[in-house]
Amino acid sequence: MSSTTVKQDYKERIVPALTDKFSYTTPMQVPKLKKIVINQGLGEATQDKKIIETALNELTAITGQKAVATLSRKDISNFKVRKKMPIGVMVTLRRDKMYEFLERLVRVALPRIRDFKGIESKLDGRGNYTLGITEQIIFPEINIDAINKLMGMNITFVTSANTDEEGYALLKEFGLPFKNAKN
Repeated sequence: MSSTTVKQDYKERIVPALTDKFSYTTPMQVPKLKKIVINQGLGEATQDKKIIETALNELTAITGQKAVATLSRKDISNFKVRKKMPIGVMVTLRRDKMYEFLERLVRVALPRIRDFKGIESKLDGRGNYTLGITEQIIFPEINIDAINKLMGMNITFVTSANTDEEGYALLKEFGLPFKNAKN
C-alpha cells in the first residue's frame, strides 16, 4: 500500500464514515489531517555536539525528509544553555510524505514496540494528538548496531477538527491503535 492509497482511503471510506457519524452537511466539514510534526528534545546536546548530528541523520532516515535543528530562544545558566544553541531536532510532514509516514507508523513501527497494548487516547482539547515514543529503534530505517544512545520523540498529529471527539474519530479511522476505545 502506498501513500496514495491512504489518501484514497481517506476520501473514499473515512470522509463518508465521519459524515454519517457527525452528520456533516458537506464533505468540507469533515476534519483533515493537516500535518505531522516529529520532535526530539535533546537537552544533553549542550555537552555533546555529535548528538544533534546523529539525531538529524536518524530523523531524516525515518521520515524521508530533511530534519532541522531547533535552537534555544534564551540563555539558561542552570542548564548550561546559550541563546541560539541547538537543543533538539524536528521535521514537519505534509501531504504525501505525511500519509506515507502515518502508514509506516501504524503498520510497521507501533507493532514493533514490546508489550504493546495501544496508545493513550488523550487529545489536547482542539482535536490534535501527541504520541510520545521512548525509543527510536522501533522504526525499521534505524540500524540498531549503529545506535549509541536511545532517544525518544514526540509525534504530533495536527488535525482541522474542532473538538477532541472529531479528532479522535479521524485518527481512529486512520488506524491509530488507541487503548480504550471511546466509541
